[in-house]
Amino acid sequence: MFTMSSRLQGVMFALLTLVCATAPAAEGKRPNILMIFADDWGRHASAYAKLEPGGINDIVQTPHFDRVAKQGVLFRNAFVNSPSCTPCRSSFMSGQYFWRTGRGAILRGAVWDSTIPSWPLLLRDAGYNLGKTYKVWSPGSPVDAPYGGKEYAFDKGAGQVSSFSETVTAAVANGTPVEDAKQAVLSNVRENFQAFLAKRDPARPFAYWFGTTNTHRKWKRGSGKAIWGLEPDSLKGKLPKFLPDVPEVREDLADYLGEAQALDAMIGILLDELQKTGEAENTLIAISGDHGAPGFPHGKCNLYDFGTRVSLAIAGPGVAGGRVVDDFVSIPDLAPTFVEAGGGTPPAVMTARSLWPVLRSSASGQVDPARDAVYIGRERHVEMAREGFLPYPQRAIRTANHLFIINFHPERRPLGDPLEVASGTPPSFRDLENETFVAFPDDDAGLTKAWLVSHRDDPQWKPFYEHTYGLRPREELYELRNDPDQMNNLAADPAYQSQVADLRRQLMGELERSGDPRVKEDGRFFESPPLAGPLPGDVQQPNRRRRAN
Repeated sequence: MFTMSSRLQGVMFALLTLVCATAPAAEGKRPNILMIFADDWGRHASAYAKLEPGGINDIVQTPHFDRVAKQGVLFRNAFVNSPSCTPCRSSFMSGQYFWRTGRGAILRGAVWDSTIPSWPLLLRDAGYNLGKTYKVWSPGSPVDAPYGGKEYAFDKGAGQVSSFSETVTAAVANGTPVEDAKQAVLSNVRENFQAFLAKRDPARPFAYWFGTTNTHRKWKRGSGKAIWGLEPDSLKGKLPKFLPDVPEVREDLADYLGEAQALDAMIGILLDELQKTGEAENTLIAISGDHGAPGFPHGKCNLYDFGTRVSLAIAGPGVAGGRVVDDFVSIPDLAPTFVEAGGGTPPAVMTARSLWPVLRSSASGQVDPARDAVYIGRERHVEMAREGFLPYPQRAIRTANHLFIINFHPERRPLGDPLEVASGTPPSFRDLENETFVAFPDDDAGLTKAWLVSHRDDPQWKPFYEHTYGLRPREELYELRNDPDQMNNLAADPAYQSQVADLRRQLMGELERSGDPRVKEDGRFFESPPLAGPLPGDVQQPNRRRRAN
């Protein structure tokens, strides 16, 4: 019996939907674009709890995100291309794999190559007014490069919003009622969007980026319960297997989910102000985050799902709503999607694929058969993580059934060296809770990290510590049906060698096709220290935005 390959099925799907899958701009008025992109916010929304009850999402409430998801499309399998802020955003802006963006592929020492096309500037050149609030990353950031009066930055209250729980807690301590304290911080979000809407040219469409960082550590301990009423013990028995189910970790998670609820309140304000403009019906809304939770095992800086799988909802003109889609989507796919929404043609250099065929379809579940995998990777996060500025190079392929990872230098520690290597002084609990770089610098400081490292010699918890911070083998394979938390590595199991060979072939083939420097000259481009002078293909520009995120 003849069976089409998924790639051939994808070609047939694209041909069949070509007529009906055009972006709204092809049909008349170009839509506005509202992009809400939260720092360190993973796949944590109540819309996902409805799909998959029984996990930590059970206690979080995100009604505004859920409303957009219900009006449009909720993506079940959305992934970032890299679980570190700068490479993730470089891939998103460019619509390319992060490893194709030069020094945009690393955090510390990052430099944006201005010759790379990016969707914000393509929209600007097509006549869009650009606006942004809080964190973006070049290009498209007006504070770095103003463009002829068409682009505006509005960052009032950045410090208050980024430290949401700390700001609210301090106000409450001074006698302000908790709801009033929350609204005082949230008012900055409203005023920034109002200011942009007032200044823009109403004759032009706009693209506005809202980039909150409150879900990035550090948040106030106990704030999830104090500010949002999230009871940490309600998480008992719901934690994934890679997290110790102890009071400190449950409290840390509840506080993080509280920040997710603060994000959702911000989403509600933006939707409210958009509605007041009368242009909500002509605005494409996309909501997502740049990677998973910081300072937790398997989270940020890891290629496991907890670090790479993110929330994604898209609604607006041309989007057939009320659907949950299972297609595998990578965040860079938003770049050609936005370019086409604005009436443009994505540059040939973009490796990502427009989502319009999926958005315009009326189908749920698996819509495009060719969207059956995503590719993920990582290089350098912070330069002080390992002696000699060495990265931790990884690449992975994620399919419906498997996660396969190659760790190109398994002799290196995945989250950086422990403090003892550098100084011989064991870290204190307080240092571990408050100082990002005190030990394992690629893992954010916080309560969970402090607890785990402090209990590293306890026989009950030492396996968690070793699993998180210890050396990893060159290859990892996880069978997701029976191991959704990705704890049982099957790469060396004789029964799975055919799967390993097939996934390795797919992954390495894509890296070769896309020109990944990691598979050239033993990764020389990425192995060089970030500030050690020119590397092949570099565009020499002043370093910018070198914040450790």
